[in-house]
Amino acid sequence: MGKGLEGWSVKHLLMVSVALNVWLVLKLKECNFGTEKIFHGYCAEEKQSMFIADEKANDLINPSTYSNYDQLDADLDRVINLDHGDPTMYEGYWQKAGNKNTVVISGWQSMSYFSDVNNLCWFLEPTFAKEVVRLHDIVGNAVTEGRYIVVGTGSTQLFQAALYALSLDQTSFPVSVVSATPYYSFYRQVIEYLKSGLYRWAGDTAFFNEDGPYIELITSPNNPDGFMRQPIVNRSGGMLIHDFAYYWPQYIPITAPADHDIMLFTVSKTTGHAGMRIGWALVKDQQIAKRMTKFIELSSIGVSKDSQLRAAKLLQAVSDSSEHAYDFKESEDFFEISYHLIADRWKQLREAVNQSRMFSTPEFPLAFCNYSNRTFRTQPAFAWLKCEGEVEDCESFLRMHKVLTRGGKHFGMSPQYVRISMLDRESNFNLFIKRLSTMHP
Repeated sequence: MGKGLEGWSVKHLLMVSVALNVWLVLKLKECNFGTEKIFHGYCAEEKQSMFIADEKANDLINPSTYSNYDQLDADLDRVINLDHGDPTMYEGYWQKAGNKNTVVISGWQSMSYFSDVNNLCWFLEPTFAKEVVRLHDIVGNAVTEGRYIVVGTGSTQLFQAALYALSLDQTSFPVSVVSATPYYSFYRQVIEYLKSGLYRWAGDTAFFNEDGPYIELITSPNNPDGFMRQPIVNRSGGMLIHDFAYYWPQYIPITAPADHDIMLFTVSKTTGHAGMRIGWALVKDQQIAKRMTKFIELSSIGVSKDSQLRAAKLLQAVSDSSEHAYDFKESEDFFEISYHLIADRWKQLREAVNQSRMFSTPEFPLAFCNYSNRTFRTQPAFAWLKCEGEVEDCESFLRMHKVLTRGGKHFGMSPQYVRISMLDRESNFNLFIKRLSTMHP
């Protein structure tokens, strides 16, 4: 007796094929026209399982929204992740901008390690450096004259490069690194994770009383609370790193150009392109800039040229929109549109906080912005929310309401505080506001 298909003729296989196709057509007719079958039978089960599978796949791709079953009317089960500062709010602007910011890179481009061998930072793309200077000059938020530009894989790599460069001058190690609370949570995490012999985390500036050299980290506007910062320790032997990731006119009034020895900026909070992983440092001292460049050379052999070229195009688009150059209309001004988007979100947040009576947010002073010629209050990329009353752990409380945040303990503060991203997608932000306004003591 033949085994498997050995005894089957072509005629037999053809008959089976036709039968299977007829069955499939009948089943599709049932799915399309049989109402009862659609909602209660095989087709409904298949469609629902496919829908849920697609949603779960989407959850893996998009960490901002997992458990998103809007069509099943299950918003109550949806978890909103506002822990990270993922600036997806800006997607809408860049989608509308269309091809104005498109970059085409041919297969033969960006092949060499080197961008400009005559530049101190030899992997810095000249077009990117040009657009960095142009944007700062337009906005007026930083002094670029007499500065060296060092490009990095986000400001995170530049922060580490600056610590390395400053520590090498010292005669005793490790050098203490301090920052005023609430400090950016990532500073402490990175320093303690690396366990470098050159520097160590020494905590809050308010309790720092050690002799010898130290490095003070100053984030201004501050992450997480949004206030402008100045040095706290102010002692001999002190070295400063200024992180100006949020010193842009959609977040805070630009009152004067920043002018410090080491200033860090990042594309992620300027234009919203966090996934590009591009940041830059404006450095006054040549030797420090050389050491920072060496650190990046040893850690990643430079920085992606493709990312720099794309970043240059986007910074150019922002500058053009601000100056209404080329085919940009006044209504397409990136900073102006972003300012109004964030202002509206802060208005909604304050209304929800007042309605709930369970929370409080910081109050910011009015200031005149030299860039926009308007007076307004700071509207940070993060909300520094405090749970009032009997709630002792605000992060856990909001988690019970399926809102993920970052608790105050990560910033050296009380667990009554949480940091909440204000830059997530509109659907997530609106649902968050809806939930917050219904929370009562």
